[in-house]
Amino acid sequence: MDINAYLDRIAYRGEHTPSLETLTRLHQAHLRAITYENLDIHLGRYLALDERAMFDKMVTGRRGGWCYEMNGLFAWALRELGFSVTLLSSAVNREVQGDNAERNHLVLLVQLERPYLVDVGFGNGFLHPLPLEPGVHRQGFLDYQLAYRDGRWTFANHAYGGPGYDFTLQPHRLADFAGKSHELQTSPESGFVRVVVCHRFAPEGLLSLRGAILRTVTAAGARDETIEDEGAYHRLLRERFDLNLPEAEVSRLWQIVWQKHLEFVQQ
Repeated sequence: MDINAYLDRIAYRGEHTPSLETLTRLHQAHLRAITYENLDIHLGRYLALDERAMFDKMVTGRRGGWCYEMNGLFAWALRELGFSVTLLSSAVNREVQGDNAERNHLVLLVQLERPYLVDVGFGNGFLHPLPLEPGVHRQGFLDYQLAYRDGRWTFANHAYGGPGYDFTLQPHRLADFAGKSHELQTSPESGFVRVVVCHRFAPEGLLSLRGAILRTVTAAGARDETIEDEGAYHRLLRERFDLNLPEAEVSRLWQIVWQKHLEFVQQ
């Protein structure tokens, strides 16, 4: 990896020593610089589990990515900097999907003086690494929870963030997620296929764009607004999510987003 290009991409200027302080600052910098997004799925581009492709897209191309890309790239960067990183399989929404949820999310375990759960690929999750300890973990105005039972950890997201996930500490390779990655970006039943999504951490809190609905989460609570025209959608992608797509691609996305929005409100 061209680690300096990655660090420039996330505007990181701190120490490179593999420490908790460095890990925390890198985790925050990545989430504030690189948007979680699934736009390529709706633009008809296949998302390969390839580290070089991830780097070219998110660093060179200054785009965002979904969990396999975001955590795949971050794991590579951390290893380049001397961190001990293990890829873990997790299951989001197992209560509904059962065992089919396994590997629908990639998370990382970083070993320092104690283990830390690291995840820059959940979109609206946590900003700083979490010590792998049961209990409530507060970051700013948001609370997260980790629990352990019968060999499996459970992460509960903050109140505005939707479902969490469960996981074990069994190591995995990036290639182990290929089958689930293919399913999630091609199956009509997949939420990633059904909804165009962007998430980003901002100084005031969290920005989440699901279809035509923008949710802003701050210490004062959550506020939703509907984006009602293509121009506003394009400005939002560019100015709030730092996604500078060609106008033709934004138009294609907007047509998909607005049609799905109309179908939803007419139900």
